[in-house]
Amino acid sequence: MTSHAIRHVRITPIAFRDPPLLNAAGIHEPWALRSIIEIETESGLVGINESYGDLPMLQAMAKAAPALTGLSPWALNEMDQRVAALVTPPKQTASEFLGQQVSLAPGTHVSKTVAKVISAFEVAMMDLQGQLAIAPVVDLLGGAARTAVPYSAYLFYKYAEHIEKPYAPDVWGDALTPEQLVAQAQRMIGQYGFKSIKVKGGTLPPDEEVAGVLALAKAFPGTPLRIDPNGNWTVPTSLKAVEQLQGVLEYYEDPAPGLDGMAAVAQACDVPLATNMVVTDLKEFRRNAEMGCPVKIVLSDHHYWGGLRATQRLALMCETFGLGLSMHSNSHLGVSLVAMTHLAASVPLLSYACDTHYPWQDDEVVQGGRMAFENGSLRVPTTPGLGVQIDRDALARLHDNYLNTTIRNRDDLGQMRKYNPAFTGHQPRF
Repeated sequence: MTSHAIRHVRITPIAFRDPPLLNAAGIHEPWALRSIIEIETESGLVGINESYGDLPMLQAMAKAAPALTGLSPWALNEMDQRVAALVTPPKQTASEFLGQQVSLAPGTHVSKTVAKVISAFEVAMMDLQGQLAIAPVVDLLGGAARTAVPYSAYLFYKYAEHIEKPYAPDVWGDALTPEQLVAQAQRMIGQYGFKSIKVKGGTLPPDEEVAGVLALAKAFPGTPLRIDPNGNWTVPTSLKAVEQLQGVLEYYEDPAPGLDGMAAVAQACDVPLATNMVVTDLKEFRRNAEMGCPVKIVLSDHHYWGGLRATQRLALMCETFGLGLSMHSNSHLGVSLVAMTHLAASVPLLSYACDTHYPWQDDEVVQGGRMAFENGSLRVPTTPGLGVQIDRDALARLHDNYLNTTIRNRDDLGQMRKYNPAFTGHQPRF
């Protein structure tokens, strides 16, 4: 009888081109880091996933990977326990914890280590399960509530080229004015067919970003609009901006820092608040509930919420508390995108189109090249597992990129200081 027990876990760090996108913390570095996880069974089946590629995550996965040897691909609870036993970080002091709060990416926080590693292995194991059951991952999650998942146009203020000029300028050019932001949206919607628009804010003076959103509202009448200042606006600034945007926003994402800041905005604002910064785990979910749910929409991310199963539990909790649900995104390739799609398809409560950075990436690691959006949505794969396979040549090329860059941890603040040495990254800045 053929054994499907896990015999080996391969983790390959990769790097791919990332444009000079501005955000509250600074600016994207020229190379985004990710990892490709491959879990191989005794029978030769391989399950895949994509996750973070920063050095602490690579070290945590490497530490936990041997514990999967001998496990069945179906033994997710046992995997959870083994991972938690190996990579649970030591408790931090209050000063250490506060020292990390400048990060805009909750997935980088040490408190998420266990959840991130569990997610990285869980998705690959579920890819294996799907291959064994001859069923798509969405069916393992209860079946598809929708056959296609909507995504939104994710707009950034940006420069035309990285300061170091590591490669040719990207095709999107500068976006620093309302006119350029509208042109960016026209290009992205024309290419992908997105039906809603999100603006990454918190970078330019707030009045300029408000003007950008108003220009989008004029150029795309009736299109749902959102802005995300990443907690870089004070409460008074947040309230002034939302008053200027009266009747324009579908939701208001993380305008002010912290749950207390969000609650102060919510008290004086009738636009629903969304977050991927202040409700990022169950403890924070509970605090939001105890405060009367000032945050009305949770932007989940299976990479740091603990995987697909954990995010389904989150969806049920959102439904219980009357909250909306959608999905957050970082720079990613097709394996993450397809995992998001299976998950979003399985959740009956999907209140809004999901975020994705995918249009900003021009590389790909899956066979067949770039994934195709239809009218702003991705069709849910119906083939076994995730429904995508790794392109070995592409993986080797992207791994070579990783070996040839010195970047090992994302540092938007340090990158911005190459443009502006006086930039402090202090938040809230406006």
